[in-house]
Amino acid sequence: MQQHILVIGVGSIGERHVRCFLQTGRTEVSLCEINSDLRNTVAEKYGILQTFDSVEAAIAARPDAAVICTPAQLHIPLARQLVAAGIPVLIEKPLSTSRQGVAELLATIEQNAIRAAVAYVYRAHPVLESLRESLLGGRFGNPVETVVVSGQHFPHYRPAYREIYYTRHETGGGAIQDALTHMVNAVEWLVGPVDELVADAAHLLLEGVEVEDTVHMLTRHGRVLGNFSLNQHQAPNETTLTIHCERGSLRFEAHRSRWLSCSEPGTEWLVEFERKLERDDLFLLQARQFLDYLADLREPACSLREALATLNVNLTALASTRERVWKQVPHD
Repeated sequence: MQQHILVIGVGSIGERHVRCFLQTGRTEVSLCEINSDLRNTVAEKYGILQTFDSVEAAIAARPDAAVICTPAQLHIPLARQLVAAGIPVLIEKPLSTSRQGVAELLATIEQNAIRAAVAYVYRAHPVLESLRESLLGGRFGNPVETVVVSGQHFPHYRPAYREIYYTRHETGGGAIQDALTHMVNAVEWLVGPVDELVADAAHLLLEGVEVEDTVHMLTRHGRVLGNFSLNQHQAPNETTLTIHCERGSLRFEAHRSRWLSCSEPGTEWLVEFERKLERDDLFLLQARQFLDYLADLREPACSLREALATLNVNLTALASTRERVWKQVPHD
């Protein structure tokens, strides 16, 4: 039986969710968008028959689940509205731009057993999943250090960045909430939550905005030390995540869609697993994960409590950058 999935907000990421949920062959999709031109354009492009200009009208149609793709400051109010109506939600990252309303949303979800997840798409990456299985299996011993080096030329991939959410922290903009949050969530999935951090960030190159485009951050995850370096202006589109363990090292290369290991001093990296992916593949896998979660076939790829841990890192990193000090990350 096909699921009725409502996509709320059909900008760039919302349109991708429309496309990928349709590609699963397991859904019918409706959309909700206040911009009538955008709503009609996306509906016509994908043959969407049911569209709404208000969340209230969309809820009245009783979808089986909703995907929230609005600017981040609207995620929690919309999720609370949907969950109150008994509708499961997949919320785009980050969970929010503040902690306001999160505790109440979590309480409603848990008291009423409503399914909810957050769309940190690296949780759907088959290569990173393979690396995680080896890491947790103990082959390399306990992790002791993680190093993330990541960057891309954001204007090349998102030429409209000056006209969208990216321009303001309040709407989820800046490198910390837009890009670094993906890597923080992935590292927390692999080695555990961040306990404390110090961050330095600045606007260096991106024209037309004032939010940070470059971030350096040191973290502690229990006994594991972390190091993040990310920018949104370099020419190469490259991301590596290296985990050094007691008995070897693992490296995830997102730009080559593979992971490698090295266990003996003086030897070369060994390719452990690789899988070539097209641009939509991760989002298609994520859609399938969410549908399996709705069908009680798996746990959520990223729960709201896990996403809240990452939100706490985002907010703490922004505060650390302003105050230029080490800070404890709240644990809820």
